[in-house]
Amino acid sequence: MKKLTAVLCAACLMVTAMTGCAKKNDPGQSGSSDTMIALITMDSIDQHWIALNEGAQKAAKELGVNVQFMSPNTKDDAQQIECVNNAVSAGAKAIIVAANGPDAISSALKEAKDKGVKIVYVDSPANVDAEATFSTDNKAAGKTAGEEMLKALNAKGVKSGKVGIINVNAATDSCVAREEGFRSAFEGSGFELLETQYGEGDAAKSQSIAENYITQGVVGIFGCNEGSTTGAGNAIKATGKADIVGVGFDKSDAILGLIDDGYLLATMAQNPDVMGYEGVKAAVKAINGESLGGAVTDTGVSVLTKEGGSAAPAGTTASQEWKIALITMDSIDQHWVTLNEGAQAKAKELGVTVTFMSPNTKDDAQQIECVNNAVAGGYNAIMVAANGPDAISSALKEAQSKGVKIVYVDSPANVDAEATFSTDNKAAGKTAGEEMLKALDAKGVKSGKVGIINVNAATDSCVAREEGFRSAFEGSGFELLETQYGEGDAAKSQSIAENYITQGVVGIFGCNEGSTTGAGNAIKATGKADIIGVGFDKSDAIQGLIGDGYLLATMAQNPDVMGSSGVEACVQALEGAALNGAVTDTGVSVLTK
Repeated sequence: MKKLTAVLCAACLMVTAMTGCAKKNDPGQSGSSDTMIALITMDSIDQHWIALNEGAQKAAKELGVNVQFMSPNTKDDAQQIECVNNAVSAGAKAIIVAANGPDAISSALKEAKDKGVKIVYVDSPANVDAEATFSTDNKAAGKTAGEEMLKALNAKGVKSGKVGIINVNAATDSCVAREEGFRSAFEGSGFELLETQYGEGDAAKSQSIAENYITQGVVGIFGCNEGSTTGAGNAIKATGKADIVGVGFDKSDAILGLIDDGYLLATMAQNPDVMGYEGVKAAVKAINGESLGGAVTDTGVSVLTKEGGSAAPAGTTASQEWKIALITMDSIDQHWVTLNEGAQAKAKELGVTVTFMSPNTKDDAQQIECVNNAVAGGYNAIMVAANGPDAISSALKEAQSKGVKIVYVDSPANVDAEATFSTDNKAAGKTAGEEMLKALDAKGVKSGKVGIINVNAATDSCVAREEGFRSAFEGSGFELLETQYGEGDAAKSQSIAENYITQGVVGIFGCNEGSTTGAGNAIKATGKADIIGVGFDKSDAIQGLIGDGYLLATMAQNPDVMGSSGVEACVQALEGAALNGAVTDTGVSVLTK
């Protein structure tokens, strides 16, 4: 079957050339059926890539474009390069690619770019600039995997011993980063990490490597991808005992079964469907002429362990109709409305009840009252976006003392929770600053005053955004004025922005939806768009202001993902799963005109 790979790649594209690429019309606002996008992953067999393709096909259907999954059935640089060349020959307008390694495929991608083909990376980039990248922060996730193994070994009283690592190869950037993160977790410990062995992502080869490690008396084995992890688990299973701690990457039925049977401790589950879905959306935007600025979006990772005796895939129907309270900062901003929509969709899927019980304005006392009401109402879990890290803490601790599970969405408080789903706000804020700097530089503006509108001095997420924004201007000729607070209210924020404008600012940054809307409305009121407005969150008002040229860009979070993942985590915790306080970055994208 593997000998047919190149033929299958070519045959797939011949079909494409006769169908989806027959016409050369430019795509419309979203896309058109004659817009062909090639999806080239490392192989076409691993469940990770299959899930990525499913996400891509979903987006393709929504946007009306033709996505061809044309990956080889084994990891091979030459075959992947051939698929890129075939995609170009077939008239692909964009290539979405998960590169085997950072260098091997680069020349082929550069040639594709020279011919006008848009490049978007999913999972693993190459050393060629692309429109956008959607991937996991692999180094951080690898470190989490190491920490999970260390915790398990410590719980068994094991303080030293050998640990084996099975990687794909020495060139696959994503897996190299995972290994680097994993090794960093063991620095200063009494464990000896053996020389890495490479199984090319093949489960059978990886099992042989793991079996050899076992003969060397290892206490743990780490697999860097789906095949490596499956092979490690199968080798541990073959011993007939589960005294070796196996930790890995990716989610498949085989891996979940090995966790369920106790032969693997945990796996770092990425979100390949999100990568595929967002990758297609980005490709269509790029084809339509939108500049994505090479934005890198972390699509997040979750630690999957044995859940109360079952490592069933996420999304399994709950054992009972759990009651979950969703308490956000307010109930008005479109950000929270969208978060609730994601939560309600997942609640329906899992068979639980989610009640959106947020105050209609940002107020600590009202948010605390909502928490107390949820406890009094017999809710089993609370999903909360805290106004600030401290004000709500006592109420949450009291809720925990009564057995209520706590999950954070968007903004945590200073109380341990089951899990957190939020944006890396500092990094996203820095991106916002860099976008403003680029726009000012393009206008020849090298100095001037910049105003910042924040919600308040206590909302952790917005404070981090401001910190990141300010860091982007370090060493520049710009003066960042003292921050003003509008409590997330669009009208208050507009007044603040108007005051900034009287001071002659060249730019204004809004830290949330209301702040951004207010800034844009103030710039619009001047009747000219010579002030650069950059903000956070996505709403119809903000997108309208961007479309009219009164805002340059907004950092669009994924509140629906926060809501959906938050409900899923609540159910997992209520069903007995240990989520270990995992923090998942739900990503951000730069939206421009």
